[in-house]
Amino acid sequence: MTIKTTGDIAPHRLSQEALACQFADVAPLLDATAAAAASSRCHYCYDAPCVQACPTHIDIPGFIRKIGNGNLKGAAVDILSANPLGGMCARVCPTEILCEGACVRNHQDDEAVAIGALQRHATDWAMARGEPLFRRAPETGRSIAIVGAGPAGLACAYRLALAGHRAVVFDAREKPGGLNEYGIAAYKTVDDFAQREIEWLHAIGGIEFRNGIALGRDVTLDELRQQYDAVFIAFGLAGTRELALDGEALHGVMNAVDFIEQVRQADDLASVPVGRRVVVIGGGNTAVDAAVQSRKLGAQAVTMAYRRGIEHMSATWAEREFAQTSGVTLVTHASPKRLLGDAGLVTGVEFEGPGGHFVIDADMVLKAIGQTLVPVGIARELLTLDGGRIVIDENRQTTLAKVWAGGDCSTHEGPDLTVQAVQDGKIAAASIDASFALTAIKAA
Repeated sequence: MTIKTTGDIAPHRLSQEALACQFADVAPLLDATAAAAASSRCHYCYDAPCVQACPTHIDIPGFIRKIGNGNLKGAAVDILSANPLGGMCARVCPTEILCEGACVRNHQDDEAVAIGALQRHATDWAMARGEPLFRRAPETGRSIAIVGAGPAGLACAYRLALAGHRAVVFDAREKPGGLNEYGIAAYKTVDDFAQREIEWLHAIGGIEFRNGIALGRDVTLDELRQQYDAVFIAFGLAGTRELALDGEALHGVMNAVDFIEQVRQADDLASVPVGRRVVVIGGGNTAVDAAVQSRKLGAQAVTMAYRRGIEHMSATWAEREFAQTSGVTLVTHASPKRLLGDAGLVTGVEFEGPGGHFVIDADMVLKAIGQTLVPVGIARELLTLDGGRIVIDENRQTTLAKVWAGGDCSTHEGPDLTVQAVQDGKIAAASIDASFALTAIKAA
């Protein structure tokens, strides 16, 4: 392939065989022998710290004991009753700072029980067999509009459907899934797992997906409140932060989330263009996913630049190590000052660091400095003072009657993680269901 001095962005940098290897499952499924060995390391702690560290409070010792006894169906029931997206969370959760980070084994032999891998072992087994694990309650006649088909919306819809209600899920995109479908690295969710998990959720009955419908464009919140018994808003953070620097409009500069989506939705990975020299600006998991996938697509030099020290990065230590072992160079204390260009093409980024100004050459620059709420269709009084999130209480209810919210778009508890969004959806569903029971009591 011809090497260009500037603007060297091209597809087909690697062969199909090489790409298949690069984008193979980053954490392959345990076999029965490995799962038995991993489960044997669990102490089945009373008041287990791993359970307390899990936002969805899965009975981790319980499901691991069942795996050890060969009861995979029972293990899957334990997991999926607490976390209906337990299969995806087993793949993408930062277990190193949640359940596995809290494991008592860390203090004994510096190695936690492989909770995430065991969780995947049980949930994949159940989904592969397609056996119904739960039975939906009789129809109640209640219907709920859910705005957003990401983890929070899916979890809420599933829990409401399980209770016998009808959940209608609206989403602006062509496919449901939210970040699970569009915003997570392809090597973490191989074999179209996000959609296969949605099919499993949908099989419970009572859930309807209406794609390509956006709040504020195709339907209003007032209309939904009039047509449905309740509304749950979970449309995430659709906006991206800008650098606000000279050169940001140059060709070759793009948002990391758009690049990740392009990789995830590609029918042919070889067709995705990538720079020969890529600079990713940011220090979170999105930056890591973008940087690693650039390298896996065939970029020769990938640099991830962050303005502060590694102790302030939102990407976990495991994600950082994975990026570096994947060939990504990490540069810290590097504050971007301007993007350099020639003939409309980006050629590099000028940074300021402890030693002064320096330039990193680039054909492609990916911005990963955070995402923001796009409050289209949301009344100002529902938002925080800065307009950055939807205000909710501990039950995920907003200040507007019949309206709940959760996930990244809300002022929820905890970090912006898939597993936390699932918990938000669960809590909102329970609150919505309880509100129906209270209404019935008052009517009587």
